[in-house]
Amino acid sequence: MTESTSSVKTDFEGREGVEKIVDLFYGRIRQDDLLGFIFDDVAKVNWTSHLPKMYNFWDTILFRTGAYRGNPVNAHAQLAPLTRMGQEQFNRWLELFCQTVDELYAGENAERIKKSARDMAALLHAKVNHVRDERFDPANLTPEQRARYAAYREAAKTIA
Repeated sequence: MTESTSSVKTDFEGREGVEKIVDLFYGRIRQDDLLGFIFDDVAKVNWTSHLPKMYNFWDTILFRTGAYRGNPVNAHAQLAPLTRMGQEQFNRWLELFCQTVDELYAGENAERIKKSARDMAALLHAKVNHVRDERFDPANLTPEQRARYAAYREAAKTIA
């Protein structure tokens, strides 16, 4: 059985898996009623150059390859005056991304790429819309995050 028809999903190990996710995901984005026009009509994405850039982005995020060069915040901020880029749009982007990953893979890298996508969606939404990123609200920190933050602040005091 092939990976896509097997009932047991495996994880992906490298760029080939990233490319598979990105290709299927953006195919879905382009067909989506809420998001498709943003990419095709507003941003007028050149898919021939955009897809390799996204391969490099996710490859760098997951595997620290350093292949990505760009500024995703700036790229998205340029679109904000041209179309709605609110929580609904970012939630839909994230929903499609996670569905795509879940359909293809299961495992540590699959979970890492979904977590990274959640973080990226939250960051971009906050930056593009000039709102506070809820991930950084101290009330939302886990006990482990609070301990790391306290240790970081204490270390910063000794350096200053």
